[in-house]
Amino acid sequence: MAAGRMRSTRRLRSWIVEQVSSGKYPGLVWDDDAKTMFRIPWKHAGKQDFRKDEDAAIFKAWAEFKGKLTDGGQDNPAAWKTRLRCALNKSPEFKEVMDRAQLDISEPYKVYRLVPISEQGVVMPEKRSREKASRRSKRRRSDSDSDDASDDKQIKREEATSQLSVEESPVQTEEATRCTTFIPTDSVDEIRLDVRIEESVTAPVGAQDSFNVAVYYLGQEVLKRQIQGTDVRITYLPSSLIPPTPAVGLKARFPRIPLPEPPSTLPAGPELQALFTLLPFMEKGVVLTSTPQGVYGKRFCQGRVFWTGPHTTMPDLHKMERNTEPVLLFNKEIFKQQLDHFRSNGGEPPQCGFTLCFGEELSNSEDPSKKLIIVQITLPWEEQQVQNAQSIFESITILQSLASQSPLGEITLNLVTVPSPTNESIGCGTF
Repeated sequence: MAAGRMRSTRRLRSWIVEQVSSGKYPGLVWDDDAKTMFRIPWKHAGKQDFRKDEDAAIFKAWAEFKGKLTDGGQDNPAAWKTRLRCALNKSPEFKEVMDRAQLDISEPYKVYRLVPISEQGVVMPEKRSREKASRRSKRRRSDSDSDDASDDKQIKREEATSQLSVEESPVQTEEATRCTTFIPTDSVDEIRLDVRIEESVTAPVGAQDSFNVAVYYLGQEVLKRQIQGTDVRITYLPSSLIPPTPAVGLKARFPRIPLPEPPSTLPAGPELQALFTLLPFMEKGVVLTSTPQGVYGKRFCQGRVFWTGPHTTMPDLHKMERNTEPVLLFNKEIFKQQLDHFRSNGGEPPQCGFTLCFGEELSNSEDPSKKLIIVQITLPWEEQQVQNAQSIFESITILQSLASQSPLGEITLNLVTVPSPTNESIGCGTF
């Protein structure tokens, strides 16, 4: 294997640490007391409640810091977001912590970890276009961030040659998808982009079968856990009755998430007393099962269970009856249709989970934080597919932004998706 060299990104790391510590950007906060991980707001620009001045503030700040907030980039939140995302994903000093992200809530965010030097890998340098020997000395640049030049042509050249990394699912190929730009050395009258976009592929057997489960008492998160497998049982057992080790058969077939005792941090009052009264009625719990068609739920407990989800067809309350046929809570076929539409047209991304409410009625218009027991279920594989589709859409937006800077003012965009046996598709565009 050829020797590699470490990419210098200390400017990015120091800048990020400074911004998180400043507290001036909404949603940009430390995720742990040791300040080794931070949350970064991740709301899609196509959402109706998107606030450019707040939700895109940190991305715009990075564009300003890099001197890229010029011309077509002045009012393009998607381009700002893609630029910082690519910088974080390419840097060995940052690592996305996917299991701590919350992308299916009103204020979604991702979590990144500051990677210690001892854990940082080696990044192979990209191959550069060959240039004539007589021009090498004039055109040589450092691999550390050198795009602060004030010359307009240099900025355009760097803008065109910036890589646009497209996030991909763990079930896709290991090679990162990228957009590589080739520019004639004598002029920038024509920009040619060879774009490679990875298609979403069918996940291997079992890859889609997992749950992220978060439990809330009176709006306060009291438990968060990820379960790998097709089934999970959410139940309540008093601490005195919880066996030291569950039965082997039960553990293999139905991993169990016990509802915890109410913590001391909950405010005292009639709601807390009602919570203590309700928990024993959840003893036999609810079983969730993932199938190729979707996620089903079946109620066994005495306490009533209501649910809301993205694929309900009726506006009424949705009650899970006891000891009846399982209820379809999440429809994978509808999700696939919504994902295909989102990948092609953008707009509102499809939701990747559903909500259970124990002991109380819950409608789509009610605030779950006011309820005694709320269980939020999200599906990691579906969330990853939405992220992939969003990354592709945002990267195409960057390509269009580059196209708008064509000196001749003539733009031709031709992106063709061609699936192949290697799960790879290629599109080419000339601007």
